[in-house]
This record gives sequence, structure tokens and C-alpha cells, in this order.
Amino acid sequence: MSKYPNLLLDNQLCFALYAATNSIIRYYRFYLKEIGITYPQYLVLITLWESDCKNASDIAKLLKLDLPNITPILRKIENMGLITRSRSKDDERIINIKLTKKGIDLEESVALIQHKVACKTHLSEKNFNALKASLYDLTDNMEINPEDINDLKMNYCK
Repeated sequence: MSKYPNLLLDNQLCFALYAATNSIIRYYRFYLKEIGITYPQYLVLITLWESDCKNASDIAKLLKLDLPNITPILRKIENMGLITRSRSKDDERIINIKLTKKGIDLEESVALIQHKVACKTHLSEKNFNALKASLYDLTDNMEINPEDINDLKMNYCK
């Protein structure tokens, strides 16, 4: 038995988030597999439906991933005919991503899936948006900054 109550599983915010995230992603996968895409591919596609042409670095930044992590996803959805990738004429290091007609046409099916997932939460629209806002705030707060690096001692919250 732990002598530190803050180490009990039920007291872990990280585990509550982890379990909730896994549940939501499992539910997405249940429907996304019917249209032949994975959850990471879904995330890339929704960034493109917001604004059709982006470069790979912008997508990685929006999804809070490193570029090498999204490159295989982009390659796969390109092979599926959902996007095209092309090098920028101004800077060959930049890879521009554009939806194909097939990728554009998939948006309606995915919108229905997202609606099903949102409904499955049983949250009111107000609570849904409040939870989302809280999680975005949490994400911002958890970014490592110079203050964290300078203070590696174990301190409790101030």
C-alpha cells in the first residue's frame, strides 16, 4: 500500500485523461474503420477540411506532433487518394498538402461520425464546450517552459 495518497490510481488526473482519451478514440475507431481511415488520419484530414492547403509542418504543429510522426500518416492517406503532396516551388524543404476530390467528399461521412461521438459523451453542448476549453487550458499550462527547467526540485504547487 502506497504511503503517498497522491500516487493512488484514483487520484491521478493523468490516468483519468488517459482512460477517457482511449475510450473516445476506441469509439471513433469503431466508425472510422467503416470508411477506411484511422484516428490519426482523421486528425490530419480535419486540419485540411478547415483550410484546404497546408504544409506538413503546419499540420504537425496543429496536432502537437513532430514532423517525422506525421510523415507516414501523410504518405498513407496520399496512397489512399485523399491528398496530394508536393514540394513548394519557393522552398523545396516545404511539403504542401492538398485534399483531392475524394478527400473532400469524405468530409460529410466523417462529420456524421464526429456527431455520433459527441452524442455518445452525453454532455450538453455547454458542458461539452466547457470541458473542451478546460482541456485546451490544461494543455497550454502543461507546456514545459524555462521556469520548469530552472526548477527541477520537487515542489508542491504554489
